Amino acid sequence: MDISRIGVVGAGQMGNGIAHVFALAGYDVIVTDVSEAALDKARGTIESNLDRQVRGDKITAEARDAALGRISTTLTLADIGQTDLVIEAATEREAIKTKIFEDLVPHLAPHTLLTSNTSSISITRLASRTDRPEKFMGFHFMNPVPVMQLVELIRGIATDRDTFDALHKVVESLGKTAATAEDFPAFIVNRILMPMINEAIYALFEGVGSVEALDTSMKLGANHPMGPLELADFIGLDTCLAIMNVLHDGFADTKYRPCPLLTKYVEAGWLGRKTGRGFYDYSGDTPRPTR
Repeated sequence: MDISRIGVVGAGQMGNGIAHVFALAGYDVIVTDVSEAALDKARGTIESNLDRQVRGDKITAEARDAALGRISTTLTLADIGQTDLVIEAATEREAIKTKIFEDLVPHLAPHTLLTSNTSSISITRLASRTDRPEKFMGFHFMNPVPVMQLVELIRGIATDRDTFDALHKVVESLGKTAATAEDFPAFIVNRILMPMINEAIYALFEGVGSVEALDTSMKLGANHPMGPLELADFIGLDTCLAIMNVLHDGFADTKYRPCPLLTKYVEAGWLGRKTGRGFYDYSGDTPRPTR
């Protein structure tokens, strides 16, 4: 299966990172979003991140320029229908993702593979809303995409072997490593990571330790590069809550119950770095704990 043209749905943090790595690997990429401002911001972010790689001697200036030349943008979802591979990287809400695939199906080429970058939602269920569940897979990149080496490949119940093999080769062509996960809520990484973050929030909620004490303990006591609350802010507290709700609903097990404090922060709009405030306040030069 020859894959050379990539369609990316969503120009946010994950979408622009996915476009970045595919373009750098030699693929032609078209990115779509509902907002022109989001597309402009994504292109600026990609250019900035490529520049950083040039300064760090990770890539050449020629490679940067070639990658930027391979990326185009559109406000029309149908424009990506004739690509070889579509990667949906929209907000982590099933209703939004389902609507995207339903709107895209009439415009697809017969051979187009469909994938979702979802971090937790059922691949089998998303695939069932398309005309090609056998050509549908979970294609979960880690954040930040240009830096992180892992890609989770998740087969739905109907995914065929050719689709899996083709996407495994795509991961290798990006210089990344694939891990195969079964289609259970949150797959591998978030099945393990999110309950740890949620437990750290419970420890804060119950007064076991402060934000600083909890993060310092896990960094120095467990050798984690980031503390769990710092990491939650980086991921986005709304995303953390969405994944915990998927786990809680999917397994009906109280051990996955989202901490009420996490819910309160999301209700307040304190979503972490992207809003300037979460478990840390990012308004100054140095992040300051908010509790």
